[in-house]
Amino acid sequence: AAVRGGHRAGQVRMSAPRCRLPHAALGCVCAIGLLALNSGCTDTANPAKVNWTLAWQDEFTGPAGQSPDATKWAFDIGTDWGNAQLEYDTARPDNVSLDGNGNLAITALRESFQGRDYTSGRINTRGHFEQSGGKFEARMKLPRGQGIWPAFWLLGSNISTVPWPGCGEVDIMEYRGQEPSVLHGSLHGPGYSGGNAVTRSYTVPGAPLDADFHLYAVEWTSNLVSWSIDGRVFFTATPRNLPGGARWVFDHPFFVILDLAVGGNFVGSPDANTTFPQRLLVDYVRVYRQS
Repeated sequence: AAVRGGHRAGQVRMSAPRCRLPHAALGCVCAIGLLALNSGCTDTANPAKVNWTLAWQDEFTGPAGQSPDATKWAFDIGTDWGNAQLEYDTARPDNVSLDGNGNLAITALRESFQGRDYTSGRINTRGHFEQSGGKFEARMKLPRGQGIWPAFWLLGSNISTVPWPGCGEVDIMEYRGQEPSVLHGSLHGPGYSGGNAVTRSYTVPGAPLDADFHLYAVEWTSNLVSWSIDGRVFFTATPRNLPGGARWVFDHPFFVILDLAVGGNFVGSPDANTTFPQRLLVDYVRVYRQS
């Protein structure tokens, strides 16, 4: 997947990455990397059963136009998060607000703003909620179109002192709008970032992902991360998946990021068939800890 951690995780505007690189220093190498495991849903065995206790949640209830809860979320405001995307991310309700139907809407618009041709939004829980390990899930309805790039991901909370990719990154859900049936899950860390990420793509059977809400999740224990959609595991990674000598850095707190990018190295630019506005709808985000 993309290099996100870079400057994407920023405002938290840090110069570090999302595989959308949140951090400017690394360019966004969005190709599926040398360690990519793209053979479809072959990891059908569920990880060992774990008892989970709800630790944090946002159900996004409230009136239309209300900004997300400021005790839970902060805004990344700006552009060029290290992935060559085209939008300017704002804190305006036009781009990030509740829809009045129990969803958060992150909306990408085609408009001239701060020298960019598009606006959108990116929010994170840094400083509000961070956790090491657990089950992280979001029920979402994805947009669709060339050059549209939504994502639900985690970034190491030590990024200010341990630059990306050393801080670690977990891409729970990443998606190219021009490939509406293909889901991507990835790990980024030292020696396995950008084009060398530990990653898998999964083609979802049936209707494309923009047709309805789906539940996207990871379960993260001490030496294992597993990805699922609607409860079906499609990828599991452990330290054995890392290149020789690489460190498993998923042993400290991470924070949550939701965003909707326009353009960038992972998806390319919108074309004449890409319509706006585009919306990422989030019914809820819930995080559990092992009990």
